[in-house]
This record gives sequence, C-alpha cells and structure tokens, in this order.
Amino acid sequence: MKKISSVSFAIALLSVVLAVAGCKPAGVDTKQMSGTMDAPVPSDMMPDSVQQALAEAFKYHCHELFSDTVNDISVSSIDEIDETSTEGYGIEVTKGAMSTTFPDIRNTRCPQASYDASTGDLWLASSAMEGTGVRVEWLYQIRFGENGSAYIKTVVNPYRVQQELLQRLRYTVDGETVSLYDGDKLLATATNTVQDMGGFDDDQPLWIGEQLYYDVSAGEPKLVFVPGVKFTTGLVLTYDDMPELYSPVTIDENGKLTIREISVAP
Repeated sequence: MKKISSVSFAIALLSVVLAVAGCKPAGVDTKQMSGTMDAPVPSDMMPDSVQQALAEAFKYHCHELFSDTVNDISVSSIDEIDETSTEGYGIEVTKGAMSTTFPDIRNTRCPQASYDASTGDLWLASSAMEGTGVRVEWLYQIRFGENGSAYIKTVVNPYRVQQELLQRLRYTVDGETVSLYDGDKLLATATNTVQDMGGFDDDQPLWIGEQLYYDVSAGEPKLVFVPGVKFTTGLVLTYDDMPELYSPVTIDENGKLTIREISVAP
C-alpha cells in the first residue's frame, strides 16, 4: 500500500477545508436577488438639434479619451460642434487617417476605451444611466474595416447583464450579516452598519442593476457590479456596506455574452 506523508495529508486536509468553507452550508436556504431594470435600456440617440448641427458641422471640438500610438488608434469625446454643445453625446474613433463618428454614444462620465491588438477589438464603456447611487454602462465591441473605418460589432445592453446575474446571484441574511453567493459558491459576507433605516426590507432586501459598469483598462473587459440594499424606510437602495464584485466577460462572434468567474474586486 502506498504511504501518504504527513505533509501531503495536511495539504489534502487543508484543501478540503478551504473547499467546504467556500461553499453554501448544507441546509441554508439562499434567495434570489431582484433586478431594478424591468426591460432593456432604450438605445441612446443624439438630440435632433445636435444632429442638425452635426450635419452642418464645420469643426468639432474634442478631447482625447484613449490613444494607442503603436496601432495608431484613438478615441475622442465630441464636446462641441462649432459652437453647439453636444449635450453629452458623440464619440469619434480614429485609425490612421480615417475617423468615424458615433453620434449616439454618450460621452458623459468619462467613457473608457482600450484596444486588444490580438483580437482587433476596441472596447468602449460609456454611460447608460447615471445619478446619485446609479452607475450603469453600455459595453461596445468596435472593430475596423479594411480602410480603417470603425463599426460597432456588438453592444451589450445593461438589462441583458442584469438578467444573466440574476440567474447566478443568491444571498442569505442572518441578523445584520449578508452573505452573497454565485450559485452555491460563497463570494463575500458583509455586515450592515446602517441603523436609521428601519432594518432590511422583509420582502426583498437585495437588488442588482443600479451599479453595473466596466473596467476595460487591461484590454479584456471586466464587469464590475455592486448589490444594493433596500430597507423598510427610504425609496433608494444603499451601497455603504456592500462589496464591489467583478468578472471578466467575453463576447463570441455571434454576440453571445459570457460572464465568467465572479470574485470580490481587489
């Protein structure tokens, strides 16, 4: 019979303990979160007056958001058309000497962009909804034609992301402690410190959908999201004690979105 060293046994035992610690305890009844969005977010559209100014434009006033000098690609926000404000709309993508204007992409809240030379994808994240406690973004997958003109290959609607997350995210509430799960996998625990809102809502205390945004700084896009807490008093969700979660995302050639392993943001 093959002997197992005490070191090997200890490592094996530790692996089992860690595996068990990261899973839902037997008998624990987890619940599904609710989504704040009831339907897909409508596509943005530049206001008519700005579209008219764009059609008659003599000069754009832009500021650069992203530049890749190696691949000769840049992304800029269009702030004014001649002397007309764009009212927060308009992105210009340039490759070499070719510039492409996307009038209906919003440029508020400093959109982020990056280029992945290995796939030919320009990733752009821009605001879909914003406000106090609200940060929701579109994700655009942009590619280039042979002449350098840019086109949108895929755009990810935030509602689509919310619905994908609702299929996976679960939670439990024990006193003031909230435990968050991806299926049966424990993601994080958080202790509520809010004491003046009447306690957790009885029907549905955990929601997702008001904070769904992206980090594209490393080329591969990462979805970042924060669950919100609903209390018995107050009409808004609270995020004070909730962890920021993230997941790398991929989009295949047919536009199918895959949300990969979910972790607590570093």
